[in-house]
Amino acid sequence: MKRIATLLFAALLGASFVSTAAFASPEKGQKIYQNKLKKVCGFTGDKFAAKHTQDEWEEIKESGKFEDEVQKICPKYHKGYLSNKQLDNLFDFAYEYASDSGNVPSC
Repeated sequence: MKRIATLLFAALLGASFVSTAAFASPEKGQKIYQNKLKKVCGFTGDKFAAKHTQDEWEEIKESGKFEDEVQKICPKYHKGYLSNKQLDNLFDFAYEYASDSGNVPSC
């Protein structure tokens, strides 16, 4: 029984490391903003992220309107320009550096 519990624990621990890598990240989102949206939006990433609070960004994302909001903030942005994974990373960036976060990005 102890061996089964140990194997189960090891499997869960291993799975947690694999799934963590699959999550989006603010750092990747910042690079996406710098490389793909900075020229389109016409302003820096700190201004983009500061358009909303963390709660507002989360509400926008949960309602499925994140890409619509990006287009609203950056009128030259066209839907489909970023993949879903890129949008997830961009959301993490916007959430991490939202107006109420106290964080300031370096872009």
